[in-house]
Amino acid sequence: MLGGTGLEGKALALRLAAAGIPIVIGSRSAQRAEAAAAECNARLEGFSVSAATNEQMLSDCGIVFLTLPYDQALPAVDAHADLFRPGQILVDVTVPMRFREGRPEFLEPPEGSSAEALAAAVPPGVPLVGAFKTIPAHLLGNLDKPMECDLFVCGDSEEAKARVMDLAGRIPSLRPLDAGPLASARILERMTLLAVQLNRRYKSKGARFRIVGI
Repeated sequence: MLGGTGLEGKALALRLAAAGIPIVIGSRSAQRAEAAAAECNARLEGFSVSAATNEQMLSDCGIVFLTLPYDQALPAVDAHADLFRPGQILVDVTVPMRFREGRPEFLEPPEGSSAEALAAAVPPGVPLVGAFKTIPAHLLGNLDKPMECDLFVCGDSEEAKARVMDLAGRIPSLRPLDAGPLASARILERMTLLAVQLNRRYKSKGARFRIVGI
């Protein structure tokens, strides 16, 4: 987890670790990373989450989840660009959205999606995959609630998508679906806005998507 001490990073770390996947939470601060890992480990049985600085995490991990807020994501990728390694996969979970006067508002990236903007910033040889964009952090972090939904994975590298789908497929009741090229993130990120609006309308926290007929 690059910048994994926030709500999204800890929730995703919990859900993946509970599926038996080794997780490292990274942060600019080793102390914050250790606190976040300890918080996760207190809720896990038989699995563990470790902590590191972002720099240490990038040197050790093959698949990196970018779990920072949208406005911090691109600066973080730029700041660590020299540390990414060819063959490493960056998974973008960000959504360009903010709340204004209590209402969700979609921000329009010039590239079409936050995923495409970030893909232009990573070094050559580091494929970017969009995933976990439409699944609420509240659900990910609640291990007592089954996922019972589909996960849309998009990207221009078929191999990178397959690796991320294999990883995500270890989470019970979560079905990974290949959503096509990275440009599909333009749709997926807007679907998140729809889910947020449905949550607010129906006083829920767990709106997500399931495709029938496949």
